[in-house]
Amino acid sequence: METTSKKAIKGGEFLIRETEASDIFIPEEWNEEQLMIAQSCKDFLAQEIFPNLDKIDAQEEGLTVKLLNKAAELGLLGLSVPESLGGFEKDFVTGMLATEVLGAAHSFAVSISAHTGIGTLPILYYGNEAQKKKYIPKLASGEWKACYCLTEPSAGSDANSGKTKAVLTADGKHYILNGQKMWITNGGFADIFTVFAKIDNDENLSAFIVEKSFGGITLNPEEHKMGIKGSSTRQVFFNDCKVPVENLLSDRQNGFKIAVNILNLGRIKLAAAALGASKEVSSKAIQYANERQQFGRPLAKYGAIRYKIAEQAIRIYAVESALYRCTQNVEDSINSLAAGGMEHGKAILKGVEQFAAEAAMLKVAGSEALDYTVDEGVQIYGGMGYSADAPMERAYRDSRINRIFEGTNEINRLLTVDMLLKRAMKGELDLMGPAMKISSELMSVPDMGGDDSALFAPEKKYIANFKKAVLMVAGAAAQKLMMELAKEQEVLMNIADMVIDLYVTESLMLRVEKLCGIRGEAACKEQLDMLRVYLNDAADRINKNGKEAINSFSEGDEQRMMLMGLKRFTKTEPYNSKEGRRRVAAKLITENKYCF
Repeated sequence: METTSKKAIKGGEFLIRETEASDIFIPEEWNEEQLMIAQSCKDFLAQEIFPNLDKIDAQEEGLTVKLLNKAAELGLLGLSVPESLGGFEKDFVTGMLATEVLGAAHSFAVSISAHTGIGTLPILYYGNEAQKKKYIPKLASGEWKACYCLTEPSAGSDANSGKTKAVLTADGKHYILNGQKMWITNGGFADIFTVFAKIDNDENLSAFIVEKSFGGITLNPEEHKMGIKGSSTRQVFFNDCKVPVENLLSDRQNGFKIAVNILNLGRIKLAAAALGASKEVSSKAIQYANERQQFGRPLAKYGAIRYKIAEQAIRIYAVESALYRCTQNVEDSINSLAAGGMEHGKAILKGVEQFAAEAAMLKVAGSEALDYTVDEGVQIYGGMGYSADAPMERAYRDSRINRIFEGTNEINRLLTVDMLLKRAMKGELDLMGPAMKISSELMSVPDMGGDDSALFAPEKKYIANFKKAVLMVAGAAAQKLMMELAKEQEVLMNIADMVIDLYVTESLMLRVEKLCGIRGEAACKEQLDMLRVYLNDAADRINKNGKEAINSFSEGDEQRMMLMGLKRFTKTEPYNSKEGRRRVAAKLITENKYCF
């Protein structure tokens, strides 16, 4: 792949640019303050959440509100809020770390993230000065709790089709709000509702800050859910609810943009929360495997169990690598925009928007890594995994919502490809140029040269080839199907999975390379094993998805040529994954917890 002169990477550029390991942030680089905040979150979970999980799930009256107030006392509701509005003004990376740790809190993780994320951020980032001064300090202190009302019975993924209406009164002082919202997290105890509705017959949604005290708000009983039973989830009805005109959030018809941008933030934060939950589950599975005896030996002595323990850790470590690579990219983008004179709140939204495709990919990767981890966690526990008296049953049920929250994983896969192609069409990302070069490369003799003896030389070559595979398939699909590509969802899913595997694998390699530079190769043996196992599996997945896509839109010589190219671009040298996983598992079993 061609490299450019060193400059800040833009969203999607990982496809066409080589990233240096020195340019990414890795979790092994947390500073002392960040580690203290993480420990504060862990202590809060140990003291207040884990002992109360059954009571939380039973929705004991007032308990979640009480716990949110305790979190507020520790400053956890205002980490990302400016000091001038009663918060701690921590950077994006630090906020992500806190989100990760609190992600292990089961139902409470949903309650706190809904309050601090979709409940608070629309007002913080889109509110005018008066709105921010009125609401944000009370949300940061926990005096008021918040929720976000977007979804309707007939408007889920297609959010802009919502039917809730707002009509201006004759005196021009209020909007009268009428409509129904569903799946509203924190709806049962929220004081502040960010509500999306169409004014008159507008094409696009507008957003309103609605106080419960305005009246005209009624709630259905709590929903009975498969998991996250302890989070309040209600239907909310607005019946002639009078909203002062000054409570219109941002401009008229800007609601859909607010929703999209807040979802971008929500997606990357959901990946962090899923990561935190995965680590907790992994540790419990390792501990159980060490304790449980069968046939006179601990479960952890058996190869089939060691495979599961290692694979859980490998997927967790890979997602974590990609998450904090992207988080730092967002942070750098925010700082660059703010340094150029952009207001900080707007810079955050713009910085996240720049990496919206990566956020969508991380949401998919994080939620699916968690689902794998809890599924195998249940299996390691065996019969006890199915018992509500052991921790895996709750973890298994609670994890499932994450593939639906913040846009389903199917929607996020489609968005990933859509956003990358749109950036290419706008001239912001040159995908077609490199794709055309790869097409001509297919006609040439493969380059067998290069010194593969240097550490990471083979891995870098493989990843450069993965990029070629993605660009070849995506470029050919876009050229062949053109406007019809949007209707070919199966092809888009194949391409999205190729892109996700590429991004996560490259992130993992860069992290391990940087770590080896800091600690030395000898101290990173298990991390090197994790990289090589993951990379070899990713090569197979990229090959399979590429083959399915190519076979669905091409035929004849063109098809044969691309399949040959795909085989070339996903070829790796033989590697003993069994032994690699065994070494990773041995480290985890010795440490008796997730330790990477």
